[in-house]
Amino acid sequence: MVRYLFAVLLAVLCAPAWAQGLLSLNTLEDGRKWEAVGRLEISGTAFCTGALIAPDTVLTAAHCLFDPATGARVPVTEIQFLAGWRNGRAAAYRRVRKAVSHPDYDFQGEIGPARVRNDLALIQLQHPIRNGTIQPFATHARPETGDEVGVVSYAHNRSEAPSLQELCEVLSRQEGMLVLSCEVDFGASGSPVFTFDRDGVPSIVSVVSAKAQAGGTPVSLATDLEGPLSVLRILLGQKENPGAGLSTMPAGERRDTGAKFIKP
Repeated sequence: MVRYLFAVLLAVLCAPAWAQGLLSLNTLEDGRKWEAVGRLEISGTAFCTGALIAPDTVLTAAHCLFDPATGARVPVTEIQFLAGWRNGRAAAYRRVRKAVSHPDYDFQGEIGPARVRNDLALIQLQHPIRNGTIQPFATHARPETGDEVGVVSYAHNRSEAPSLQELCEVLSRQEGMLVLSCEVDFGASGSPVFTFDRDGVPSIVSVVSAKAQAGGTPVSLATDLEGPLSVLRILLGQKENPGAGLSTMPAGERRDTGAKFIKP
């Protein structure tokens, strides 16, 4: 049986460790195909990362919609999506019409697989983003254990431009949760996890929920899109999109990583 060790704070996760393997997308050329990833401004005091999966729909983590001090939902009037935010400017600015978190997500719940696997939310923008340089990403089924993935994220120490970690690995799949070797930090919650086809075209296969440690090594914990995304689309009043590429994959190997969870 898998055992999980929980922690609210681990001081050994110092900033230099998180910076390794990251490519800063701080120029227009570097960030060109990543403009649909943006910063979610929350109440003017915090931020997460989100990504467009439709012209009016942003995919992110459910816990980004909650005030960590009170546990209450943040009003949608206090959330803004900054597509392609880079060095003080965004490719598009949008206010929010509606936001839904997974019905089984419990913000006050114990940190572990039950919470991470439901840590998913959809945000409907007040107006679609119709810009030739900002193309929503397709979604796809979760990757297999051992597959290579990439993450584009903002974080507290690199908040003015996104960073790309193109080569990290799915270490394990446990109870609807993915354990990744990708390096993330505070602010990276909601970051899209990508796989790439033979032509290098990215598709979102997961969303970052939290950072953790496995055997003393930093890892990230991410949500399986396969079931939760369908539920969220229904709650948002959307029909399933047959062209989105989300399909069923057989269950993979389950391994004990000894993950030590850190509260986001």
